[in-house]
Amino acid sequence: MAVRQYWEEKRRGRPMPARADIDPIELRRFLPGIILIDVVDDERRYVYRLVGTREVAMRGKDPTGQSMVEGFFAPNLEAALAIPDQVVATRAPLFVHRDFIAPDGRLGYEDLIMLPLSEDGLKVTMIMGYTHHRLA
Repeated sequence: MAVRQYWEEKRRGRPMPARADIDPIELRRFLPGIILIDVVDDERRYVYRLVGTREVAMRGKDPTGQSMVEGFFAPNLEAALAIPDQVVATRAPLFVHRDFIAPDGRLGYEDLIMLPLSEDGLKVTMIMGYTHHRLA
């Protein structure tokens, strides 16, 4: 996947790239499917900083600025939080393929990659996700 390759290049030998290493212009063609999630040290845990237009259209709402608890898109909250929890714990990319029910009731298929970002190379401070959906 090109987004994963981009992340690998931006690591430059480090465990994870920093947010400052990511240039939206270089990811222009992927922006509609990009999600940026802040990892925060309070009960919110994960806060949507940016949600691409394609992802917003699929969800039927824009969760930008909301915690994942408020704006998750998964069968349940536990399933939604398990993905960033794993990325934070492992400090490694995570690829997920899952089925979902779209807001209009159609069955959908999602490929999702979650990529950790870090300001100090040790602690995950942000997660960059990229999604691709297909509807049945």
